[in-house]
Amino acid sequence: MIYHAMAADDWLAAPDRPYAPSSLRNEGFVHCSPDEPTALAVVSSLFRDVEGPLLALVIDEDALDAPVRWETADGRPAAEARGATLFPHVYGEINRDAVTRVMEIERDEEGHATRLTPGSGH
Repeated sequence: MIYHAMAADDWLAAPDRPYAPSSLRNEGFVHCSPDEPTALAVVSSLFRDVEGPLLALVIDEDALDAPVRWETADGRPAAEARGATLFPHVYGEINRDAVTRVMEIERDEEGHATRLTPGSGH
């Protein structure tokens, strides 16, 4: 399973279509995390100032219609990683049937992600 963090409104915007965040258009892929602790660290680093609820998609990598490549955070291939953490990047839309769970991301008063909890019908 891989994880993708987002604002709840982004996931709910077009529930009848595959999910395609702006990073797919701007960078050519959807950023994901390899596990829950990494997803929480990414949220704490990049989403601290995002208003409103945040969600984490738990995605079955094998059920995706789009290819997944494990690369550095900036998109360099694994061969060029030189010890850097590798992240799963989805090179296409996220088909909703590949999402096995939608989790809510709990944050503390400073915006740091503290844990994932089962979603409430998202």
